[in-house]
Amino acid sequence: MPSKNTIISSLFWKFFERCGAQLIQFFLTIILARVLAPNDFGLVALVTVFITFANVFVQSGLNTALIQKKNSDNLDFSTVFIASIGVATILYIVLFFCAPLIAQFYNNETLIPVIRVLSITLFLGAINSVQLAYISKNMLFKKLFYRSLGAMIPSGILGVIFALAHFGVWALVIQQLSNVFLAIVIMWFTVPWRPKMEFSFSRLKGLFSFGWKLLCSAIIDTGYNNLTGLIIGKMFSPADLAYYNRGEHFPNFVVNNINSSIQSVMLPSLSAHQDDKPQMKRLMRRAIKTSSFVIIPLMTGLAVLAKPVVLLLLGEKWLPSVPFIQVYCFIYLLYPIHTSNLSAINAMGRSDIFLKLEIIKKCVGLTFLIGGLYYFKSPIGIAYGASISTLINAFVNANPNKKLMGYGYFEQIKDIFPSFFIAAPMGACVYAVGLLNLPILPGLCLQTLCGIIFYFSLAKIFKLESFDYLLNTVKEFRNGRK
Repeated sequence: MPSKNTIISSLFWKFFERCGAQLIQFFLTIILARVLAPNDFGLVALVTVFITFANVFVQSGLNTALIQKKNSDNLDFSTVFIASIGVATILYIVLFFCAPLIAQFYNNETLIPVIRVLSITLFLGAINSVQLAYISKNMLFKKLFYRSLGAMIPSGILGVIFALAHFGVWALVIQQLSNVFLAIVIMWFTVPWRPKMEFSFSRLKGLFSFGWKLLCSAIIDTGYNNLTGLIIGKMFSPADLAYYNRGEHFPNFVVNNINSSIQSVMLPSLSAHQDDKPQMKRLMRRAIKTSSFVIIPLMTGLAVLAKPVVLLLLGEKWLPSVPFIQVYCFIYLLYPIHTSNLSAINAMGRSDIFLKLEIIKKCVGLTFLIGGLYYFKSPIGIAYGASISTLINAFVNANPNKKLMGYGYFEQIKDIFPSFFIAAPMGACVYAVGLLNLPILPGLCLQTLCGIIFYFSLAKIFKLESFDYLLNTVKEFRNGRK
């Protein structure tokens, strides 16, 4: 059972890993966005829809089952590894021969070779998912930190070189392929797990009894999330899809560093306490309160600063992405509730509830997706629909835990309300500073600095418990490393 120090250390290393990888990816995207056309990004985004969906079947929920199972051993890991490679092979063949049909549907022959080459990541993803499950199971997040940075930097350099050499969309393909390949190679030499040629149908059946519900949930979730890209790519243009994706990318970049770090550490931590409901509730409350204290002001500030950020980093040709950034800031602002509730449900082995929630949420989401598209007849209408469904689904995700551990949505709202309370005036402060009409870079620096000082000053004045907890946690981590 992991100790508090192990959990805190794992959380910090996972956070550093996500920050490092995302920062490199962020600056890489800025460089590539200035060299390549929005249409190139749109084509890769469209192909990624199909590959992402195929990857759901490759992983089959088995990687999460490996983490959730208390006594998973090398036979379990090797079984999942072999099964994942087999599924990846079948799906690659399907995508290879379906590529012309997909290209014909979107009236773009360029998609054929891009799909066939980028689909190689299915094999790499099969290996990588098992390696990541081993790291999460054993909380070896420090190794993940070195792996991510070691793969991201050289693959980013390759992508920029090919972009400057006028390879267009292929620069993005090469960057993605090399990144996943290098990540696997690095983990092969740094993580002690090795696959063995041993396979157990009984073990696979046991893991799949938990994982199949997660697989169905992932199919629904991934299908729904990528349906937007398919619709925009068909009804509008690859450039419109690029603006939409870039608008989601900025808030996603900020939130995922925090959210994925907490989720990666929460699942094994909660799983270890799955028979102790009061302790699970304490861990979950801490995750919601702490992540909300960080995420809510970040999303508020980014929504206010969206236009100058895009002008500074991407250039004027990407300004159509600003409204999407602002809408997705609201969507990602609620992610701490989604993540914490779903991690707790998985940790208790209730993948049946997880699946039911996905069905309900996607019915809600599809309703507002169709409504937004019908009413606005534009990609921004889809974003508006997503924001409303996200708000409703926050209550849907929270509802089961009211019975499972006595932590319902009203108590969760009460826990995150203090962060909302001080983030709103902080956003007004940042906006007011922007009325000075300073040059973009000095203006952004001044607005950011004023927002940080204002937010933490209010947290200190109102004695927010999450603020004190973060300070104490940082001190403990620093003292533990001395």
